[in-house]
Amino acid sequence: MKIDVLTIFPEMLEPVVQSSISRIAQEKELVDISVHNIRRFSDAKHGKTDDYPFGGGAGMVMTPQPLWDALSVIFPDDVSRKRARIVFPTPDGQHFKQKTAELLAKEEHLVFICGHYKGIDQRIRDYWIDQEISIGEYVLTSGEIAALVIIDAVVRLIPGVLGNSESAEGDSYSYPLLDCPWYTRPDTFHSLSVPEVLLSGHHKHILQWRIEKRREKTKINNPRLYQRYLQQTALEDLIIKGEK
Repeated sequence: MKIDVLTIFPEMLEPVVQSSISRIAQEKELVDISVHNIRRFSDAKHGKTDDYPFGGGAGMVMTPQPLWDALSVIFPDDVSRKRARIVFPTPDGQHFKQKTAELLAKEEHLVFICGHYKGIDQRIRDYWIDQEISIGEYVLTSGEIAALVIIDAVVRLIPGVLGNSESAEGDSYSYPLLDCPWYTRPDTFHSLSVPEVLLSGHHKHILQWRIEKRREKTKINNPRLYQRYLQQTALEDLIIKGEK
């Protein structure tokens, strides 16, 4: 997968995309991540990329020219454009979910535009953007952190990136329930012990314990997800009974 990120603050992105899972994915040549400084494409003095909004109002808006020219360089022809998906992280976009990450992980080429100030000129959004995504019901200073959240969630789903594919398949939201508690050595630490069932070696009992803990956590932390789980379980039971 090819990932391009357009930003006026490349220093916010470069250390992160060269670390952890993103670094491993690039070393395995499964992902190629490039960060582009939007200011370099500006034809204004001192690389200016913002201006006052038409109609008045507080704040500034990112001008269309630098972004348009940057995207025109990334996509020199219609073929390259058709193979890509351009994503704009924004508070007024569609909510980001695990399913969204799974779909994006199947793309050949992703491009992220990081907005700032009041956002970007609407003409860029209308002409270029394929998908607008919100990572939550709150406002950040700029789009870089949101883009990193999405990139991290997507990259770890690309086959071969994680050492064990089951690590991603069993995550919260990939599975119908939130994740269960996890423990590692030592089995006793500061008088706090690991649940006996996890030390028993009885795989069926361990699986049952983990499922129950997932249910308990989901019911408390995400009631809506828990209700969907109950509905899904009830539907599966009906299907099984019908088959019998």
